[in-house]
Amino acid sequence: MKIKLFCYIFLTITLNTLLYSQTDIQIGSQRTGASQTGALFDYSDPNSVNIKVQLWGYVQFPGFYIVPAGISLNELISLGGGPTEDATLNEIRIVKIKAGLQTKMNKYNYNDLMWEENINSNIQYIVLDAGDVVVVPGEPRYFVRQDIAFYLGIVTALASIAALIISITNN
Repeated sequence: MKIKLFCYIFLTITLNTLLYSQTDIQIGSQRTGASQTGALFDYSDPNSVNIKVQLWGYVQFPGFYIVPAGISLNELISLGGGPTEDATLNEIRIVKIKAGLQTKMNKYNYNDLMWEENINSNIQYIVLDAGDVVVVPGEPRYFVRQDIAFYLGIVTALASIAALIISITNN
């Protein structure tokens, strides 16, 4: 009887220690009613296991996210406000960092969802793990209207100078 009691207490303490030593997994929500500050977004579910992931790059709200376990890449990007206009969705990267293991980086192409008329690539349903870092790369997109505004300003200035010269020479 004493051995069973000792084993039960030992297992309880060991499991609790292992559970609470995880820094990127939490049970329930730790919301205290305080407002969100910085780049920490708490979407945790108070009744389930939650994970901590990071969302970087060209999204509306990059930062550190506490989300329910089993969340997908699509859902995390949606929680982040979606990709910005300058996002390059053909190389979304997920960096999987595991203690004691080699860090892995996987690339996914979601460009068809945002910019194309038809889905040509294989869109995968990616489930994120605790500690994952999602990077949405990007670069400023080229729009003709930016050049038009630049050249229109130059043409307007030249026309004004020409009108000034003509008016001065006519007097």
